Amino acid sequence: MATVLAIETSCDETAVAIVKDRHVLSSVVSSQIASHQPYGGIVPEVASRQHVEIVNSAIAQALQEATLDWSGIDGIAATCTPGLLGALLVGLTTAKTLALLYQKPLIGVHHLEGHIYASYLAAADLQPPFLCLLVSGGHTSLIYVKDCGHYKTLGQTRDDAAGEAFDKVARLMHLGYPGGPIIDRLATQGNSKAFPLPEGQVSLATGGFHRYDSSFSGLKTAMLRLTQKLQQENPALPIEDLAASFQATVAKALTKRAIACALDYGLDTIAVGGGVAANTGLRQHLQAAAQTHNLRVLFPPLQFCTDNAAMIACAAAEHLQRGHISPLTLGAQSRMAIADVMQLYAHS
Repeated sequence: MATVLAIETSCDETAVAIVKDRHVLSSVVSSQIASHQPYGGIVPEVASRQHVEIVNSAIAQALQEATLDWSGIDGIAATCTPGLLGALLVGLTTAKTLALLYQKPLIGVHHLEGHIYASYLAAADLQPPFLCLLVSGGHTSLIYVKDCGHYKTLGQTRDDAAGEAFDKVARLMHLGYPGGPIIDRLATQGNSKAFPLPEGQVSLATGGFHRYDSSFSGLKTAMLRLTQKLQQENPALPIEDLAASFQATVAKALTKRAIACALDYGLDTIAVGGGVAANTGLRQHLQAAAQTHNLRVLFPPLQFCTDNAAMIACAAAEHLQRGHISPLTLGAQSRMAIADVMQLYAHS
């Protein structure tokens, strides 16, 4: 399989990696968390500026760690959608420049497809069809993976993404940013049954509830009202119990929908991707439920759950192997449905 160098700058990590045959030869990730923490969230202009400052040194480091020069690279990839437009443009423009300079094919990659391919880095034998539970700060989706570049979204969030809900709940409890890792750490010390919380369901016009779609805005509101009530009784909140109860509710909601979707579509494997895939509560709940139904569950290694370029390179390598090459006129897009992935390639 092809050896691909990929650049990922869709949000607040500047990442460069080189992957061959689903094996990571190098992976460099420079996080911007410290820069955005004072604002309680990501500032797009700050993110773009830091990508410009870091991307060249990250490329040099990735080549050095892989002990390769440009003659050993078969293609150059970059995340081109979805994400922060200014941030995407930094990585994509850099990749285009390198593709022109070294006469290499360009492969634009959909960020969500990258998260799907993170599981290939953990299990090189993984083959479609399978179900991907993609849970991150911006996305919560159940995706039917039919083949490379061919996907169907079966379920999605109707409001907040799972990772976004973690950040917002952490903010209302004054825990800091990003919220996911903080709540996960506190939850291990708390009682997950201390506070019953609403799972959140999406009503159907014909009656009943959607089996695959999720909603977290109601859970977030319930957490707000609960913390306000508790503070009236005692200013010192039971943070650990609140974190554990919230995390368990999210994990159960995601698990219930993923298991139902896999069984309904006759899929025996669930691959989990995105930053929330690192959450210990989700890992425990989903693995336990899957075992009772004889389903295989794959979680990427922790370093490939959050944004990274190795997953982008892995997806790009398979596209390049199949002759899917992007034109140098390819533009960055802040949004694109994953079903439209093949629009990124001139020869498909």
